[in-house]
Amino acid sequence: MKCIILAAGYATRLYPLTENFPKPLLKVGEKTILDWLIDDIGREADQFVVVTNHKFAGHFQAWAEGRKEITVLDDGTSTNETRLGAVCDIQFAIDSLKLDDDCLIIAGDNVLDFSLKRFIAYAREKGTSCTMRYREDDEKRLHKSGVSEVGADERLLGFEEKPEKPRSCWCTPPFYYYIAADVRQIRRAIEDGCGTDAPGSLVGWMCSHSTVYSMEMPGKRYDIGNLESYKMVQETYHGIGKD
Repeated sequence: MKCIILAAGYATRLYPLTENFPKPLLKVGEKTILDWLIDDIGREADQFVVVTNHKFAGHFQAWAEGRKEITVLDDGTSTNETRLGAVCDIQFAIDSLKLDDDCLIIAGDNVLDFSLKRFIAYAREKGTSCTMRYREDDEKRLHKSGVSEVGADERLLGFEEKPEKPRSCWCTPPFYYYIAADVRQIRRAIEDGCGTDAPGSLVGWMCSHSTVYSMEMPGKRYDIGNLESYKMVQETYHGIGKD
């Protein structure tokens, strides 16, 4: 399994902290956000691919120096306005490294209080592509999130990014497991007009063309979106990768 880490954003809401420094390399406790994620996944992945932009590529290359399991890819963009978008960055990684394997795709700016190994095990047991979900009862937040429709058997029936009228209370965090057969379909999804900015848009296309299951998230996700949320995580977070 390969792990593709999406780290090509510009984190403008965290300025000035991230004006010249990438959000995934900010420290929470004694480690960077990325190190918490990678150390948790460990040997479940035989390669970690960090997709970043030209502005921050040097920072990631310095961080990854000497770590053979990590490959840093520069997508060539330099501004928030010219970014490729998450789905195109995924395809960029697939094309650059000729990836033809199951892929765990994650956002590089989230901190978790549970282990992603649970999600990997769930996907391998299902033998299909999989997402996660968590219950959100605040409708205002649902309007700003990816929302899943899930059947009684945990199969993903539908997905919509930032819906005007949410069809469920299930939010989908940016952690996705795609089996190799579905990884090969991503180019087709882009050609079909799948939204490319948010990674969840690919989920919406995929669940209409393949079997996708949704695991209920077994813990909390700390999304570092602004200076206040970063401060909160630093004050309250006590460790990642808990069983």
